[in-house]
Amino acid sequence: MTIKTKLTLKNTSVTAIVFLLCMVMIYFVSDHTRSSAFLHDLRSQAVTKANLYLENQVDAATMRSILLKNKNFINEVEVAIYTSDFKLLYHDAVDNDIVKEDQKMIDDILKKNEITFSVGKYEGIGIKYNFKGTDYIVTAAAYDSYGKNNQKELLKDLCVLFIIGLTLLFIACYFLARSSLTPIREIVKEANAITANEIGQRLPVQNERDELGELAIAFNDLLERLEQSFTSQKSFVGNVSHELRTPLAALTAELDLSLSKNRTEEQYRNAMQNALQDARRMTRLIDGLLNLAKADYQKEQIKMEAIRLDELLIDAREQILRGHPHYHIDILFEQEAAEDDRLITVNGNIYLLTIAFSNLIENNCKYSADNTSFVQISYWDKWTIVRMSDDGIGMSETDKQNLFTLFYRGEQEHKVEGHGIGMALSHKIISLHHGDIAVHSEQGKGTTFVVELPHI
Repeated sequence: MTIKTKLTLKNTSVTAIVFLLCMVMIYFVSDHTRSSAFLHDLRSQAVTKANLYLENQVDAATMRSILLKNKNFINEVEVAIYTSDFKLLYHDAVDNDIVKEDQKMIDDILKKNEITFSVGKYEGIGIKYNFKGTDYIVTAAAYDSYGKNNQKELLKDLCVLFIIGLTLLFIACYFLARSSLTPIREIVKEANAITANEIGQRLPVQNERDELGELAIAFNDLLERLEQSFTSQKSFVGNVSHELRTPLAALTAELDLSLSKNRTEEQYRNAMQNALQDARRMTRLIDGLLNLAKADYQKEQIKMEAIRLDELLIDAREQILRGHPHYHIDILFEQEAAEDDRLITVNGNIYLLTIAFSNLIENNCKYSADNTSFVQISYWDKWTIVRMSDDGIGMSETDKQNLFTLFYRGEQEHKVEGHGIGMALSHKIISLHHGDIAVHSEQGKGTTFVVELPHI
């Protein structure tokens, strides 16, 4: 069953129930009004006949003959008059006796002054009537054929009206549901036109404030993320294939050359050293690519913990110096040691942050003549700030703009070995930790990286 049909049936059902309840209320209110008016007429006729009889203006025989003569034409009221001690004074039709009064009824009337009751299809009333200081009991009963016929006609009209109204209601709900779902059909049509080759298309947003507009915006945001992912994937695959092809080609050429003819032991040794160097270069490249893949995880998939940045930077320095003993890395605090450790403690992944800071520090050391990096730690407001600077060759404006682009080597690539992964990886890791990274550099005057991370 389609949503359009479901909406039509649900709206029609709910409205039909409310419609039916209103009609039932109309019927019962009308019946109550009819009954009240009829009982009022009964009371008037009962009092009128009681007055006529007790005043001796009309004798009992005449009153009975009027009732019998009119009974075949109209539903005449049957009236009975009793004394307070239950002695019958007058009755319109003793043989018929619709009400069949008893002592309990008489006592009830004397106690309440007036009661109403029904006997089959007849409605009746009993009243205590005072005439010239004496209490009498007067009962009256009749069948309201006119009112009942009107009620039957009203019931027929309400049923017909309900059927017609329900039909019109169903048609109206159908067209309303259809018109309401038209934007969804447009969204589905546009969504079906979007393919992997046409992922740049976006859904139209007619009204940003309604639910369908929010749905279209959310879907467009999803497409935006998918497009970025596909673009990054294509770029990543292309660059990786290019970067891996170079050391593999060099390694293959070196091995082919060494096998092509007899060579001396020294030549074989040089060939093996060159092959080993190419293999190590590939290892570093693969390690960088794996770390880059880890940085692409969602934050909720990465284990986060409280980390003191001063301790992390000291560990990173030790790791760098083990691989490059000739590097010089100085770590200092711009401010006095914080009494509150939280000012230099961040919530993050120690493995990824160590990689990020190691890459930035190594970049300082590689591009400075004395292989030195100055690391400064400070804090301000909600941020812990780490500055890593050198007095090296600096960067051009082009290098600064493309520094965090994957596989970008820069204008000085011939001077320093690398693959163009480290800076992009560091930027991705810092962003993953809701931090900011900036670079300040001028050619011939060195480079400074500024990393800001929110402390706990």
